Amino acid sequence: MSSPLEPTPANPAQSGVFRISVGQFAERFRGEVIPLSNTFGYFCASIPMTEELVKEYLEEPIAALPPTIAAMLPRVSILLVPYLERTRERGRVKVPRTKRIALEKVGDFVVAERPADGQQSWASQVSFANETVLVFALKEQDVAEYHYRLYRRLAGLVAEKWSADASAGYKTMLREELMSSVHGEVDDESWQAKQILLRRQSNVKRDSPLFATYIKQSFVDSLTLYLHGICCDIDVETGPRQLPSRYLRKRLNLLRTLYPPPSGYTVFPEDGEQKSGQA
Repeated sequence: MSSPLEPTPANPAQSGVFRISVGQFAERFRGEVIPLSNTFGYFCASIPMTEELVKEYLEEPIAALPPTIAAMLPRVSILLVPYLERTRERGRVKVPRTKRIALEKVGDFVVAERPADGQQSWASQVSFANETVLVFALKEQDVAEYHYRLYRRLAGLVAEKWSADASAGYKTMLREELMSSVHGEVDDESWQAKQILLRRQSNVKRDSPLFATYIKQSFVDSLTLYLHGICCDIDVETGPRQLPSRYLRKRLNLLRTLYPPPSGYTVFPEDGEQKSGQA
């Protein structure tokens, strides 16, 4: 079956001028999503999806999700496209009220040709009343980067509905880090949120919108690393902004308690060694 972005006589992509907003693309191809489970489905408009690629891009990262997280997620459709173009256009896309569509990035467009430098985007998201659509650009994106961006989007969905116990546990741990003046964070967005909090709020014990923003961003970044680490053998890059390893391990241990990995998967290398010794 040909991709909807492949050149055909009836396809505007044939001249390289194909350009459609992420929301319109999601609306157009939602009905062609192929089910993977009760929660996940996919539709590919980029590369021919062999059984091996379906396994690598979809089945393996989904199978590695902790069961408690899989149960929390809404219906998720994954759309794979050639390229995403980011523009400076902003504002609401006009759609019928009955569609109840909310766009996270209305400036993202699905395109067939490589966008100009500085306008290339890698992931976008659209939410319908009972479904979240995740859109990823595949061309020129390494599979490890795709996995990272997939888990980051899923972590963001978890952060929208995590339990009061999970929120309280993570909040307590972060407050302890702040009171101990622990330097660093897991990723750039949580690092920036932490710096803003420290610059504008001297009392780190106080609940505030800044503290809430930092908690959520730190949770998303830490959960992304946790999920990615369950699925793949990854290395944490060291650097001046990186959270010290013992604090990072403490976070991962908390996440492992909150969201245990599926049977047969491990979080730390020694987990696999222990299982081998018990066999």
